[in-house]
Amino acid sequence: MSDVRHVLVLPDRDSAQEAAGELADRFGVAEEPQLVRDALAGEDDAEDAQWLVVVEDPAGRLDADALDEFAGEYEGWLEAP
Repeated sequence: MSDVRHVLVLPDRDSAQEAAGELADRFGVAEEPQLVRDALAGEDDAEDAQWLVVVEDPAGRLDADALDEFAGEYEGWLEAP
C-alpha cells in the first residue's frame, strides 16, 4: 500500500495546533503532524489564512470519516484526496 497523507483544513493557527496535539492522543499518530499556513487567494492578512494539518499515514490505517468528524470539532474539515 502506498503512503497516505491526510490534510485537515482548520480556520486558524490555534485550532491547528490544538488539533495536531490531540491527533496523537485520539488516533495514535506517531509522527508529528505538519502545520502549514494556507493563505487564501489574494489575502495578505494572516488572520484570513486557513491552517492545514498534514498527517502522514504510511500504514493507511486512519479512518477518513473519523478524521473529518474530528476536524469538524475544530470547525474544519478533511480535504478530499
